[in-house]
Amino acid sequence: MQIYSIAGSIFIFKYGQYYFFIYPEWFIYGGVGMAIAGVCIINILALSNRSYIWTRVCKFLWPFLVCISGIRAIIMIVQLYRGQDKITWECENGGQIWGSSAEAGNPSTTTMPNAMCTTGWHSIFVIFIVSLLIDLVFQIYMLFLNWRFSKRLEHYNSMKGPHYGGYYYGA
Repeated sequence: MQIYSIAGSIFIFKYGQYYFFIYPEWFIYGGVGMAIAGVCIINILALSNRSYIWTRVCKFLWPFLVCISGIRAIIMIVQLYRGQDKITWECENGGQIWGSSAEAGNPSTTTMPNAMCTTGWHSIFVIFIVSLLIDLVFQIYMLFLNWRFSKRLEHYNSMKGPHYGGYYYGA
């Protein structure tokens, strides 16, 4: 999951300016993805080391991250839909960033990759929606895994083992 979040964040950091047209917007979306990847890495380390403290930290953070990510997904879909005309304009004008020109004082030489224009706006829109839904499903699954493991750690002392009155104890 952390690889998925990091890859999506790098994509948004690198190409977000072609899809989202308010300046810090793509940095916020990419930053949320990096935060999710960071908590995911902490969660994996906590689960692999049976760390009660870090499992509790992640148990506290995951509900907030799932809510923030759900809100982020809705806003990204709405903003992508609202920017449909601008994305089409960028593709029709050789991949130039919408609103940037040498006359406006922004002589940007970066252009949108051709592969993004050849797929068409509808395909890009569907890919964004599917990837955001997959991201939410991964996060909810990680929330469940963390919750289940923390409950197991909380009840670890009351579990019966093979020693001192457990199942295999024969007096």
